Amino acid sequence: MIKDLFTNLAIVVSLLFLYSHIFSTSPLTKDSTFLRKILLGVVGGLFSNILMQYGIRIDTTIVDLRHIPIILLAFFGGSLPAFIGMVLVIIGRFFIGVNTSAYASVILMVLITLFSILISSQRISKKNKVIWMLTFSNIIFTFVIIYLVNDLSLLVKLIPLYWIISYIAGFLSFYILDFIRKSQFLLEKYKSESTTDGLTGLNNVRKFDEVFNSLLNELNKSIQSFSLLYIDIDFFKKINDTYGHSEGDLVLKRLGTLLTVSTRNFDIVSRNGGEEFTILLPDTSVARAMDIAEHIRKTVENTEFPLSGGGVIKVTVSIGVASYKDTTDNPSMLIEDADKALYVAKKTGRNKVCCHNSID
Repeated sequence: MIKDLFTNLAIVVSLLFLYSHIFSTSPLTKDSTFLRKILLGVVGGLFSNILMQYGIRIDTTIVDLRHIPIILLAFFGGSLPAFIGMVLVIIGRFFIGVNTSAYASVILMVLITLFSILISSQRISKKNKVIWMLTFSNIIFTFVIIYLVNDLSLLVKLIPLYWIISYIAGFLSFYILDFIRKSQFLLEKYKSESTTDGLTGLNNVRKFDEVFNSLLNELNKSIQSFSLLYIDIDFFKKINDTYGHSEGDLVLKRLGTLLTVSTRNFDIVSRNGGEEFTILLPDTSVARAMDIAEHIRKTVENTEFPLSGGGVIKVTVSIGVASYKDTTDNPSMLIEDADKALYVAKKTGRNKVCCHNSID
C-alpha cells in the first residue's frame, strides 16, 4: 500500500518535470489562449489517467493521486482546463470498470474540481489556496473511501497514509512548478538582457555583432546586399555636462524610439555604446539607405526632446552610410566604412549625412 502511493508520488513528480520541459516557453496561466487551455487540460487529464493505472486496488476501488493534476489545472489555468481534465479522468475511470466505485469517483472528481476552481478565484495567498484545495480533496476522499471500503483495519492505515502522501504530492507539485517557472523566467530575462540595451531597449553591441555576422552569411543566399547607418548624437557630452547624465539618458531613450519608428520593421536598430547607434538595412541600396538616413536626420532635428524638470532641448545627429556592392566591395568592411563616413560628417559641420563612396 505504501509502495503504491509512493509510486504515484514519483509518477506525479516525473510527469511535472516532463510537462515543464515540453511547455517551458508557454506555461499554463489564466491568461493563456483558449486552445492552449484545451491542450493542457487534455494533458492534465492524461496525467491523471496514468496515475490511475498505478494506484492501490481494493476490490473494485482504486486509490491514487489523480486529483493532483486537476487541482494544478484549476489553480494555474482556471475552469476550462480543469473541467476538461476532470471529464477525461471520469471517462478513463469508466474504461477501467463501470461499478459503484466508478460512480463514487465521478462525485469525488466533480466536487474536487468545483471546489478547486472556486478557491483559485479567491483573493487569498497561494499557500492558503493550496492548503484549502488539498484539505478539501482529502476530506472528500475520506468520506468516499469509508463508503466504499468496509474493512476498518484497512481504513485506519489507509486514510492517514493517503492524507500524508496527498499533502506531500500537492505541496511538492506546486513547489516544482513554481521553481521551474521562476527559473525559466530568470533564464529568459538573462537571455534578453544579454542582447538588449538596458536603457533604450534596443539591441546592444553583442546582438548587433550577431545579426551583422548573420547577414554576412546570408549574402548571395537570401539577400543580395545590405547597408549600414552609423549614427552619433552631436555634442552629446555638452548635453550631459549642461543638464546632467539623467537628462542625457532621456535623450538616448527618446532617440532610440525615433530610430525605431523611422525605420522598417525588418531593419535592425542597435545602440552600440554611449551616444552611438547603428541601423542595419537588409536588401537596401545605397540610394535607399541615404533616403532613410536623411529622413532620420530631419526627424531628429525637428523633434523636441523633453527634460524631466520641464522644458525641451533640440538635438541633431550625424550619420555615416556604407552599402555592400554600392560603396564597399568587402562586406566585412561595412562597419569601418560607415564609421569613416560618420567621422567626415562630424568633421564637416555635423547634422548631416555622409556616404562612404563620396569621401574617397
